[in-house]
Amino acid sequence: QVQLVESGGGLVQAGGSLRLSCAASKLTFNIYYLGWFRQDPGKEREFVAAISRSGSTTEYQDSVKGRFTISRDNAKKEVYLQMNSLKPEDTGVYSCAAGVLAAMTMVRRDPRDYEYWGQGTQVTVSS
Repeated sequence: QVQLVESGGGLVQAGGSLRLSCAASKLTFNIYYLGWFRQDPGKEREFVAAISRSGSTTEYQDSVKGRFTISRDNAKKEVYLQMNSLKPEDTGVYSCAAGVLAAMTMVRRDPRDYEYWGQGTQVTVSS
């Protein structure tokens, strides 16, 4: 079955950086747009960033614009989230997700538009 496996989370001080990776298996990777979401206990899942099938379109939550960068490597079947200038409010469980659209350059922000999800990786930013 399809698997998405995240890695790269951890504990970092405010102002530091982390790079999250998500590896896909048994997925025709290049037909999926990909997203990163964050969830805190007791809260709804929150959109962080997304990238289109072609990689030409990216979207970000306003609070992470200019600090986070999403990218993908279709040959490796991996998606990444480079997180710089981290803040305590970035703390949470980060999950990658994949969804299908015919368009090469479109993405979605609503988690209901994603078919497959990883288990998540914890990111903790200390002040």
